[in-house]
Amino acid sequence: MGWWLVLLLALAAPFARERLRPGLDDRARRGAPGQFAPLPEGTTHYRWLGAARGPVAVCIHGLSTPSFVWEGLAPRLGALGFRVLIYDLYGRGYSNRPAGRQNADFFVEQLEALLEDQQIEGDVSLFGYSMGGAIATAYAARHPEVRHLILLAPAGMQVSLGRPARAVRDLPVLGDWAFHLAWPRILRQGIEAERELPSSVPDIHDRQLAELGRRGYLPAVISSLRGILSRPLEDEHRRVAATGLPVLALWGERDEIMPQSSLGRLAEWNRDAVQEVISGAGHGLPYTHTEAVAEEIARFVAERPH
Repeated sequence: MGWWLVLLLALAAPFARERLRPGLDDRARRGAPGQFAPLPEGTTHYRWLGAARGPVAVCIHGLSTPSFVWEGLAPRLGALGFRVLIYDLYGRGYSNRPAGRQNADFFVEQLEALLEDQQIEGDVSLFGYSMGGAIATAYAARHPEVRHLILLAPAGMQVSLGRPARAVRDLPVLGDWAFHLAWPRILRQGIEAERELPSSVPDIHDRQLAELGRRGYLPAVISSLRGILSRPLEDEHRRVAATGLPVLALWGERDEIMPQSSLGRLAEWNRDAVQEVISGAGHGLPYTHTEAVAEEIARFVAERPH
């Protein structure tokens, strides 16, 4: 076998594995909790949790973990009187995997379409975790009727990538190849490192790992890295600040993904934003430190009914 053929097979292997992963169909969605909305860019999986009546809280998950990341916090929001809408972003969970750059427009349009499908009008409170914080901020910058903006370990303050990571993000084809080859191992290591931590979401680690077995998940992740996560959201945060929208940002004291230097960046862009650090928490604070997060949210909402 010639060296060129060996090289070709090595280059093709990660893409071949992606093609062989099972896609989403009716069988894969059988037994999924919640419901499905046929939106313009693809079917979106959603669930209503919390109170039966009351103001709406829309919860937006992050880069790698679908909407089940909110299962522990949603009942606490329900106890505060919120009707809680959680949903899977395109490319994750039980939602479709449409093509296209996953930038701010891509995700904001999905949320706009879902709210229209659910006939939700007027103000809502937005909760965004990690990448979901960037999406929530982008939405709030375009919709001044938002009632509260509550961000948990949010992305969008800074983009701090080393040279190898920038190469993976910016190079077509070879970047995709390197990402498909390396990122699943990195994700597994991060998930396993959290396995001994407490969690308000049952079996969250195994459910996170299961995402790696679904076709379209890895392309969605790298598309988001090249899209909404490729730049700081200074303009969006400054527009939110100009509207007077109440903003709460919660950070994990030990978060190695969203460093606490992000806190200073947000304070520079929005001096009125309330920021708190959850003691002992890492990046998974919504499910590892659920009670502490819920207490901060309850205090903030009570003081700023808007």
